[in-house]
Parts: sequence; structure tokens; C-alpha cells
Amino acid sequence: MELRHYGKIILRRWWLPVILVGLVAAFSLATLRPWVARPPAFTASMRFNVGMQPEPRPANTYTYDRYYTWLGSEYLIDDLSEIVKGSAFATAVSRRLAAGGLTLAPGAIQGSTQAGKLHRILTISASGGNADELAQVMQAISQTMQSDLPAFYRGLLNRETDAAPIAVILVDGPHIGAIGPSLRDKLDLPLRLGLALLTGLALCFFLDYLDTSVRDRADLEALGLTVIGEIPRR
Repeated sequence: MELRHYGKIILRRWWLPVILVGLVAAFSLATLRPWVARPPAFTASMRFNVGMQPEPRPANTYTYDRYYTWLGSEYLIDDLSEIVKGSAFATAVSRRLAAGGLTLAPGAIQGSTQAGKLHRILTISASGGNADELAQVMQAISQTMQSDLPAFYRGLLNRETDAAPIAVILVDGPHIGAIGPSLRDKLDLPLRLGLALLTGLALCFFLDYLDTSVRDRADLEALGLTVIGEIPRR
């Protein structure tokens, strides 16, 4: 009986969820325009092995099996993963791109570049709408990593007048691939319609809760009144 009662409540105001779903569908189709092809998007990634170069030691000096070199490399990669995402590194990459004929603002490079680390392996990824330009950006990042990186540590790791003893080796990539529609893009429209339907059903029950009209004998009996007869609809 309860399910039948719930069905009556929904059928009594069925137009509420229908109108809400229709309005949300019309608004979503006008704003999302799913029939329009999305501009292409690409992502690229490459991995570097980064570490400290061992300091030269006399043959009769114990170096603790290069323990401090490995430990310094761990701290180095921690800092480097943040340096790569900074504006100074993006500016250096932008200058290198400009020298090659591609003008790209440092902010655009910084906003599309991400970095992650695992032990002494640094992974750099970037995204863009042009595969050829993205390849140039990744090449400029690789060249900046291998040529200009010691400048970011100047004054911290310098040994007298020598450059900072940092080794950067490209071990993988860059790999460039197209980005398909995200899960959010795929579920956006169905989720909107589903929420509109649930909202409409909730309104049906809320309005029924506020409604004080008497429609059948169950409503009278709920008021404590005795029903002595009914006139059928037909």
C-alpha cells in the first residue's frame, strides 16, 4: 500500500519533475553543446634521473660509500620538483622557445606544466592544444633541465667557483598523446538530468506534505473521522 500511495503522490504532480528535467536539458544542451566537436588536446611527459655528482676525494679518504651523495640527491629532487613548477623555470623555458622562433608566455608554460618525483626520478608533464608546439615545449624543458639547472642552485651547491655538481639525465620520453573526453565531460549531462529528476520528485512529496486537501477515505480516517459511505468515481 505504501508504494501505491507514493505512486499516487508522484502521479498527482507528475508535471513537476517533467518540467524540471526539460528545463535543465534545454539549458544544458544550450551551454554544453555536445554535438560540437571539442578542440584537440594533447599531453606529454618525460622522466629524468637527477642526482648529485660525487665530490672528488683523495684515494686515501673514506667517502662513506657515497652515502652523503645519495642523501643529497634525495633533498635535491625534493626541491627540484617545486623549482620546475615555478615562474623562474618557466621564464627560462620561454626564453629558450623564443630563441627557436616560438613565442609562449611563461605563465602559459607554468600553468600547463606539472612535476612529480619518485626517489631520484623526476617526471615532468605538460598539456596543450597543438602537438607540434607541445613537442617544442618539452624539448625546451629538457634542454633547460640539462643546461640551465645549476643556475637555480647557484650559491647553494657551488664549490668555490665551480658550477653546482648536479647531474640530469633524460631517461624516458617525451611521449605525446591525445587526450580523450574526461569522465566529467561524459557524466555531466546525465548527472544534471538525474539531479533535476530527483529534485522534481522531492518537490512532489514536499508539496503533498503541505497539502491539506481531502481526496479519499484514507485522508478522512487519518483525521479520526468515520467513513459511512463512498461515491465511486464511475
